[in-house]
Amino acid sequence: MPTPILVTFTASDAGSWTINHMTSVVGEGLPAATRLAVTEGAGLPTLADSAWSLSGMTSNLRYTHRSEAAALASIQEGLGRVQATRAALIPIRKSDAWWNLAQDDRRAIMEEQSRHIALGMEFLPAVARRLHHCRDIGGPFDFLTWFEYAPKDADRFEELVQALRRSPEWAFVDREVDIRLSRAG
Repeated sequence: MPTPILVTFTASDAGSWTINHMTSVVGEGLPAATRLAVTEGAGLPTLADSAWSLSGMTSNLRYTHRSEAAALASIQEGLGRVQATRAALIPIRKSDAWWNLAQDDRRAIMEEQSRHIALGMEFLPAVARRLHHCRDIGGPFDFLTWFEYAPKDADRFEELVQALRRSPEWAFVDREVDIRLSRAG
């Protein structure tokens, strides 16, 4: 397993990503800002005049069978691709009802019913993704999902997001903010 990385997303007037729009999908939104900085590593300062800052840790794959992990590794491309000038940060918090389920019950809802992993694989390699866990470090969300894609793949990305939001798993989401970005020029 790779070493976990602390990643901080800081919204302010500075950063390499321009915030095109933010939408509260479920629950409370986040304060408006114009730019987003993404920093990796422990002990990195957040900007004093930031509108908000969210941190999460990369981690081992959870709820993923070995065959799924191998399939993901064989087709998923990394972040930072030159053509991937669009991004989305989607912070999500799931309800207590979700966390009160046993892990195998969560896996059944996530994959057997909602096809979360299988669905995501249908959009690879066009959409690169990295999941950051923040439930255990005291953040206001459980997950911060970062997506990068080329402008030509924007419609495909929308298909992915809408399909996930229609799934049984999303009945357990009690806070979600959708932040769309473009690489600042």
